[in-house]
Amino acid sequence: MNLKKILEKNAVRASVPCRVDLGGTLDISTFYLPLHHLSPASFNIALDLRTRVSLFPWEKGYVKVESKGFETAVFRNDEAPFNHPMGLMFSIAKYFDAHGVHIKIESTSPPRSALGGSSSAAVAMISAFHEALDKNINPEQIAWLAHYIESSVAGVPCGMQDQLAAAFGGVNQWVWKMGETHPAFERIPIFKNKADIKAFNSNILIAYCGIPHVSKDINNQWVKSFVRGETRSVFEKIIGLTKEFSTAVEHMNFRQAAKLMNQETKLRIKMTPDVLDKAGKKMFEKAMNCNCGARFTGAGGGGGLWAIGETKDIQNLKFFWQEILESVENAKILDAKIEDQGIIIS
Repeated sequence: MNLKKILEKNAVRASVPCRVDLGGTLDISTFYLPLHHLSPASFNIALDLRTRVSLFPWEKGYVKVESKGFETAVFRNDEAPFNHPMGLMFSIAKYFDAHGVHIKIESTSPPRSALGGSSSAAVAMISAFHEALDKNINPEQIAWLAHYIESSVAGVPCGMQDQLAAAFGGVNQWVWKMGETHPAFERIPIFKNKADIKAFNSNILIAYCGIPHVSKDINNQWVKSFVRGETRSVFEKIIGLTKEFSTAVEHMNFRQAAKLMNQETKLRIKMTPDVLDKAGKKMFEKAMNCNCGARFTGAGGGGGLWAIGETKDIQNLKFFWQEILESVENAKILDAKIEDQGIIIS
């Protein structure tokens, strides 16, 4: 479909949040199907570091994708490679058989920070195409579509939580299950009102450690060890810790939440020691010393780190984290707050 004439009348923009999480990996069917009897769940928080996708008119028959941190690429719509650094975006354009479109991606989170940026961009892009084509904006359907397209081109098993945080926003526990005919999820909002979500901002801290991550490296190790039967008991423990953590956050028992987070992080470190880089290990130790919990974002191996704790403990930890990050190029505490909205069309 040639979108040039449609977009010449009106450019389309859609934006979505990124996320921090606990209990990731369990959103991959490799894990949640064999462990379905335990009702596997993940926890995540949507952040106001939003990813925006804009659609502009371009030359008929061609698709252009532009994103900071990547070389701008232009291909004929029937020749765009899906194994390209921006192959996910080209595969989404091909799903809509779109051409005559310039796709511009702008993210306020650091590139490859393990905050779910590529999946967020996919959700924003699909939302923008739906708006351009006058299709219904259904967050659940868009999240599933983004997930399946990413899974089809990634070459590794993919999860679902990044897309759901982007589509819905908020602070949620997601329960992974099998429906009658297809995989399904249950969304359990942790807080009942916006005032509690706003107050929760003082109990979390998010940092970028300066070293970009490659999520499939760590994820592959977890998947392979699980398939071999070596770590299933570990992931069973992670399911329990994630549910207990969600309950502790709901009851605003942040000291307990911190302890549970640290237990989950230690289990991950034992399986994959390189899940935390040098700065990340120092930050994890400081968090425990300050009665806070700390965990890498996403699959770790570089990227971000986030912490939870009582307000005064988080304020104390912030000072120590800033001190550690001063010596790391591009590293910083992120000015991020919880985002209670998902897809926004503008």
